[in-house]
Amino acid sequence: MLVVFAIILVALVLFVTELLPIDVTAILVMVLLMVLGVDGVVNFTEISTAEGTSGFSNSATITVLAMLILSSGISQTGVVQILGRKMSAFAGNDLDKQLLATIGVSGPISGFINNTPVVAILVPVVSDIAHQGKTSPSKLLIPLSYASMFGGMLTLIGTSTNILASDVSARLIDHPFSMFEFTKLGIVVLVVGSLYLLTVGHRLLPERVPVDEDYVQEYAIEEYLTEVVVDANSPLVDTTVDDAIDYVEFDADILQVVRDGEEFIEPIGQKTIRAGDLLRLRAGRATVQQLVDRETVTLAGNPQTAADIEPDEVSDRTLVEIVVPRGSFLVGESLESSTFRQRYDATVLAFRSRGETVRSNMDERRIRVGDTLLIQAAPDSIDRLSKNDDFIVAHEPEEPDYRTEKIPHAAAIMVGVVGFVAVPWGVVGAALAGLTSIGAFEGLSALSLPILVTALAGVVAMVATGVLRPTEIYDAVEWDVIFLLAGIIPLGMALEQTGGADLLGSLVAATGAYLPVLGVLWVFYLATGLITGVISNNASVVLMLPVAVETARQIGADPFAFVLAVTFAASTAFLTPVGYQTNLFVYGPGGYKFLDFVRVGAPLQLLLSVVTVLGIAFFWGLSPA
Repeated sequence: MLVVFAIILVALVLFVTELLPIDVTAILVMVLLMVLGVDGVVNFTEISTAEGTSGFSNSATITVLAMLILSSGISQTGVVQILGRKMSAFAGNDLDKQLLATIGVSGPISGFINNTPVVAILVPVVSDIAHQGKTSPSKLLIPLSYASMFGGMLTLIGTSTNILASDVSARLIDHPFSMFEFTKLGIVVLVVGSLYLLTVGHRLLPERVPVDEDYVQEYAIEEYLTEVVVDANSPLVDTTVDDAIDYVEFDADILQVVRDGEEFIEPIGQKTIRAGDLLRLRAGRATVQQLVDRETVTLAGNPQTAADIEPDEVSDRTLVEIVVPRGSFLVGESLESSTFRQRYDATVLAFRSRGETVRSNMDERRIRVGDTLLIQAAPDSIDRLSKNDDFIVAHEPEEPDYRTEKIPHAAAIMVGVVGFVAVPWGVVGAALAGLTSIGAFEGLSALSLPILVTALAGVVAMVATGVLRPTEIYDAVEWDVIFLLAGIIPLGMALEQTGGADLLGSLVAATGAYLPVLGVLWVFYLATGLITGVISNNASVVLMLPVAVETARQIGADPFAFVLAVTFAASTAFLTPVGYQTNLFVYGPGGYKFLDFVRVGAPLQLLLSVVTVLGIAFFWGLSPA
């Protein structure tokens, strides 16, 4: 038991500090459990090799994998983006309408498409709505993330946390979730949470990104942008842009070359510099002064706005923000080691990381999930970036490449995936048999299939109908999430088998002497919410559910009520930007500080803790059946 607690402590420290990526931490946990398990060095954890690797074959892991692919198929059709454009037309310049449109689209959709890709799709749509409607994106992007969490609690498939919780619930109390098991409470949470965001929440959000400021002013990089003229005797003459500045010696980038009134932007790496060329640099004052002192260049001025560094003849924007999601090749890399500029003919001017804006010495900084890069690139490079799953480009492409003709196919497939699970075929068959006296109808109960089977069938159908290309199904999977699930599922089993869950349950159950069952349930909701704020939502479910079930048994309460409380709390993590992936997606584009999530999320978390706990008591009761 102590060994398992020690492994949990190590995992928590690594999750919080991000010394290792979360998926690598999960694999480390899996390895430790097996090395210290039945087939390992010593039998401390009571986990065999088969149990240690069971997370890979677990139905929750495979179901999440399939749902990620299905969500990708839906996004390829452009149906969510089309809804986004309609909400843009509805919203106009009215903040209340913009909020209503953002919440009204992201919430319900997230009940049927995994909420993580929904936010990834809608970040550029909502950012464009904000800019076109003269509203700060800061007012809309946290509501977008929170609304997607509300919507994720409408159905079993709204979020990977629900699917994992269903699997753990089936193992602990033989009660997996049905498709619409908690939809009635999910609707209550969606309505209450939406009303909070529409009335109170947005008033607590500061305008971190001022309405009238462009990217140059927003990132405060004016002093890092300089225009210089190449001297006649400069050593830069007759060198290419790539070779012109020693990047090891100088922290600088050549953004543009202006010659005879013509402006050249990326790709300019092989362009030869001539005397008299005007170069637009990203460089600090000290670096520029060194170049001037060496009689390399002459100062010419400082660009003050984005318009100053975007050529007039370029029809599309050349400055854009990109968000780094989980699974991107950039995660854990630096700009130098990832060769980002060479791959995409793009220059990073600045980036935001966990609320900090980095403008200098960027090449060696490790990039993390949720970091937002401000880049300059040619329009075709930006289009390539927008089509790459390694990035979320924070504005919609002018000519999106969607498979709109496949919308009916994708919709029919999703209806089939949900329908075969949701419809009570046994009841329907018995009713038809009774009405028609045809006993064969009773065989309809065989049509009742688990979500694992229908989701995998849906993946096959997506490829067969051309909604997805075969090679795209691998790119659609967030492999770090899959490895995270595979690694932490055995940890929950170890907590259970070593008696750790019993011990923790007994300690919490002791509060039953001072609190009613409803109070203990509320404590579990709050505890899960706090834990989820510093580790992943999936990890908190695996750790908290065995303890919650054991506590319920010891105080004579219904374990399923406690399962629901933990599930809802883990799936609605509002307190920090790192507790839930959708919060990370909006962190950079909204220009938020860490405390912005606390300011808006803490009252919401407290409000929904009361609503959810009372809802569980009302709909399901707290006494064992």
